[in-house]
Amino acid sequence: MYRVCLRTGDSGRDATGLYHDPDLLAHVYAGPYPVADPALTFVAADEGGVLGYIVATADTFAFETWLEENWWPALRERYPIELATDPADGSQDWQRVAHIHRSRSRHDELYDRYPAHLHIDILPRGQGAGLGRRLMTTLLDALRARRVPGLHLGVGSGNPGAYAFYRAMGFTEERRGDWGSIMVMDLRE
Repeated sequence: MYRVCLRTGDSGRDATGLYHDPDLLAHVYAGPYPVADPALTFVAADEGGVLGYIVATADTFAFETWLEENWWPALRERYPIELATDPADGSQDWQRVAHIHRSRSRHDELYDRYPAHLHIDILPRGQGAGLGRRLMTTLLDALRARRVPGLHLGVGSGNPGAYAFYRAMGFTEERRGDWGSIMVMDLRE
């Protein structure tokens, strides 16, 4: 999962060249989810290995609290705050280190209606054959079985293919910013 996260971490493109530490991106966007709630992690593999995954939490605010208590402390020790300074070499490690140190649980009114959130990443060799739809459907079924009322996600403006995929899956745009959009789906059907 960590390698898939890195190889799709630049708005769906390979982010390997953007990170000196190949694990840093996934420490934030993939690794904590199967530890916090393994039942909301689904992985697809083929003969070449892990092809893609979808990870989620049913309750974003509770997940953020869990991160603060269980996930960030070891990473904050491993990656001291001094590493959160831009070295001006085009790398993005410093941004993830800043996220690890500055991330705090906070309530957002969006969480009341759409408490769950997800991340999905699929390598190019797994794209275009319905794998994303199958992973998403599997996750949606799991969230509905838990009676989660709604789901949200962020999609960067540099990833129009992902935006179109989420629209096709039934998500609608709730908020838009310079960086991209927050998209939502009501699961109470």
